[in-house]
Amino acid sequence: MKIRLNVATQPLESHRRFVAGAAGLGLVGLVALVVLSMSVARAWRENRGQRAEVSGYRSQLAQLDGQRQQLAVFFDSPQTKTVVDRATFLNSLIDQRSFPWTKIFTDLEKVLPTGVRVMSIAPEMRNGEVDVKLAVGATNSASANAFLKALQASPAFSQMRVRDETRTQGTDQQDQLQIQLDAVYSGAPEGP
Repeated sequence: MKIRLNVATQPLESHRRFVAGAAGLGLVGLVALVVLSMSVARAWRENRGQRAEVSGYRSQLAQLDGQRQQLAVFFDSPQTKTVVDRATFLNSLIDQRSFPWTKIFTDLEKVLPTGVRVMSIAPEMRNGEVDVKLAVGATNSASANAFLKALQASPAFSQMRVRDETRTQGTDQQDQLQIQLDAVYSGAPEGP
């Protein structure tokens, strides 16, 4: 006769369900790992050409950076700075020689009212703009005001600023009022 005796302090538990669930979950994880690994490998193979292209761009960039440094050293040399300064000076002379004198006098003639005359004009080219210093004489204040309003309305002149205004007394002077002003000349065509 056999007597079954359980000497354990706790009853026997079966872990079969836990092991089966863990094995199923591990299998799903393994399948997901294989699928993702294949996807990553495929993407890596497809991007191989792009990586080679980027590597080529990086080597070109490094080569161009080296050339830029060589050019910076060249342009920082005293001989090159002397040549650049001389070229800048010669370009400014060419710009002064190529100033459109006929056009500016035509544009001034369009805005000059009766009783106003241009006494002096001094153009100076700066950063692609022509700064013009004008000295005008007027027989009276009304003529001077008419000239200033016409100059402001002209598309050929902008940023007008009066520097000085001088009144002279006496009848022997033709110009009772002398005005010195600055303006930027663009040479824009006048409207009809």
